[in-house]
Amino acid sequence: MDLETGVYPKYAKKDSWKTVLTLAFQSLGVVYGDLSTSPLYVYRNTFAEEDIEHSKTNEEIYGVLSFIFWTLTIVPLLKYVFIVLKADDNGEGGTFALYSLLCRHARVGWLPNVQAADEELAEYKKETIILPPKKSFASKLKSTLESHKVLQTLLLILALIGTCMVIGDGILTPAISVFSAVSGLEFTMSKQHHKYVEVPAACIILIGLFALQHYGTHRVGFLFAPIVTTWLLCISAIGLYNIIHWNPHVYQALSPYHMFLFLKKTRRGGWMSLGGILLCITGSEAMFADLGHFSQSSIQIAFSFMVYPSLVLAYMGQAAYLSQHHSIPNDYRIGFYISVPEKLRWPVLVIAILAAVVGSQAIITGTFSIIKQCSALNCFPRVKIVHTSSKIHGQIYIPEINWILMLLCLAVTIGFRDTKRLGNASGLAVITVMLVTTCLMSLVIVICWHQSVVLAICFVVFFGSIEAMYFSASLIKFLEGAWVPIVLAVVFMIIMYVWHYGTLKKYEFDFQNKVSMNWLLSVGSSLGIVRVRGIGIVHTELVSGLPAMFSHFVTNLPAFHQVVVFLCIKSVPVPHVKPEERFLVGRIGAREYRLYRCVVRYGYRDVHKDDTEFEKDLVCSIAEFIRSQKVESSGCNANAEDDIWKENERMTVVGMCCTHRDGIQLQEDDDEELGETSEHREIMSPRRRNRIVRAPRKRVRFIVPESPKVEATAMEELQELMEAREAGVAYILGQAHTKAKQGSSMLRKLIINYGYELLRRNSRGPSYPLNLPHASTLEVGMLYHL
Repeated sequence: MDLETGVYPKYAKKDSWKTVLTLAFQSLGVVYGDLSTSPLYVYRNTFAEEDIEHSKTNEEIYGVLSFIFWTLTIVPLLKYVFIVLKADDNGEGGTFALYSLLCRHARVGWLPNVQAADEELAEYKKETIILPPKKSFASKLKSTLESHKVLQTLLLILALIGTCMVIGDGILTPAISVFSAVSGLEFTMSKQHHKYVEVPAACIILIGLFALQHYGTHRVGFLFAPIVTTWLLCISAIGLYNIIHWNPHVYQALSPYHMFLFLKKTRRGGWMSLGGILLCITGSEAMFADLGHFSQSSIQIAFSFMVYPSLVLAYMGQAAYLSQHHSIPNDYRIGFYISVPEKLRWPVLVIAILAAVVGSQAIITGTFSIIKQCSALNCFPRVKIVHTSSKIHGQIYIPEINWILMLLCLAVTIGFRDTKRLGNASGLAVITVMLVTTCLMSLVIVICWHQSVVLAICFVVFFGSIEAMYFSASLIKFLEGAWVPIVLAVVFMIIMYVWHYGTLKKYEFDFQNKVSMNWLLSVGSSLGIVRVRGIGIVHTELVSGLPAMFSHFVTNLPAFHQVVVFLCIKSVPVPHVKPEERFLVGRIGAREYRLYRCVVRYGYRDVHKDDTEFEKDLVCSIAEFIRSQKVESSGCNANAEDDIWKENERMTVVGMCCTHRDGIQLQEDDDEELGETSEHREIMSPRRRNRIVRAPRKRVRFIVPESPKVEATAMEELQELMEAREAGVAYILGQAHTKAKQGSSMLRKLIINYGYELLRRNSRGPSYPLNLPHASTLEVGMLYHL
């Protein structure tokens, strides 16, 4: 395990109790930073409404405390800790995890290049997907979703809405957390000076936070958990002190009866104040979203035994103080710092700012992660992904998104200048994500868990009604800040849907215009062109057939490489793909054609690193495929064409070079010669074997195991592959130019000609696991009529 950031490998999830407790401690810094800082602004936002007054009867403060207690108990504790955490996707959580889970149990996904072999992946959990009885409601619901494209679109839009609101939360959470933390400065100076210090101080901290993102958190990540733990102990100790010192009977306010009295007295004002109470569960979704970094039991233990009691004591302590202080000085507002003993305010202020930074850091990193997932599933334009740690797999940084988040975060901070409107905006984003989770969970209960539809309805009615109540209270404040997450969500939704629509139509064009296999059979093994030395890697989105770009290229330049690899890099609806299942390798045409197809599969949580070893793994996987294939007749009989059409059915799963220790190993530029042993023998290309001794451009050889014996035809093919590898590798990429086809509607022309084309021109090129050398890259222009 890695103790730098609290990100752990999956095997630790079934480890000892010592490991589980260590995970629980580390999760405090990664998962609960946002939730633990909510006491800074909940009471402040709740009593910011003009219709709510803190009267001497204490009915308002007791009612608010009762709402906070039961909201914390029902939503984070009951819903997330005991129910939603069980709906993991092979240990991963979040909105996309639920959507991916549904895509695998019912064919409702929109990934176009899906193959039957993808269902054989270890993390696909095919053995646990039990089909429901044909006459059951689950089977009928599954069939309805699979047969209606409109419902599949609505399901995708629902998942995208939740994702867009999470991105919006990545803008609003740092703003409200840092702004609320620095608001404690009002007790150290006059109100006249304070208003000129609060906003600049918050902006300086936010700029510093975003400016340091490209360094990563692996150097200071070990401090996150101690900071949040110190903060939780601090607020719980202050809360306990206030309870004992000011009002030991405040526990009576936990009765639900006080909620009734609160609403009875305050009526519409009390309902509108629910938007402030809602902020007490800000960050609850992180428990599910960050499930892949920790174990289910560690997150449950951390919340149940540390976070939940600390928050309850903190809110009770603030209520106990306020119940004895009804006349707050005009210069101050009801909030967290006014209940802190005066001698402790400066130390608490420092700890609060540090905790707010940690909480903001977690949500920013989470935003990077979810955008990367969206991009992997063709729901977001391709962006540059930088890996900030060579040791920690999931630590990424996206420069474009980082600076956009910073500008938007500074804009809402400077524009609103108070926690009231920031809280209204943040609250709507948070409750929308929770509503989306509730809707998706109801489908998971029926389709994936095969539980009674009554149970799913009860889940939706119970949790959905509570969340709908808070949603309505937040939505009514549209003009008071709640419009911000809606506008942000609409903008990101348009971007994501336009990109997804354009990408899907582009694939359909490629699929409909792919080169016929009859053309390949008719031209013969030379393909009717000159075959030159080297390997040509043709990037394509297709998993079957030849791309039109290939025929376009050879028509205009009748020469190609002696070995051609059609490379498809795609994402599959699972979190991770194991290294031993990374490649799918197959042959196109007869053996003497030297045409191969290689499909490289990544999960939506996998990181495409700029790995110089990828090229070596690619060649090695093809070599292993050649070694494992049996010699077949190369003559063109009656079934030859049918066999070629069934090429994808014969594709072989081949792992990365490091996973087949007993298979072929590739040696390049190795001065320390590995002599032949009884277990391995060395294959060198004929050109290098007979070459006069001089410095070669690249020395390549395969180390082939003695057993099983390699066929002579395969040995010849391996030698040719090795010779091509020595000659070098060239990359042929398609440069698409999109245009709506004739007769398209005005909306389609607007989306394709302007929306998708604008996004395509300003996004990164296709994602590759290696840096392509410009000198070896050739782009082939193609016009797409979508």
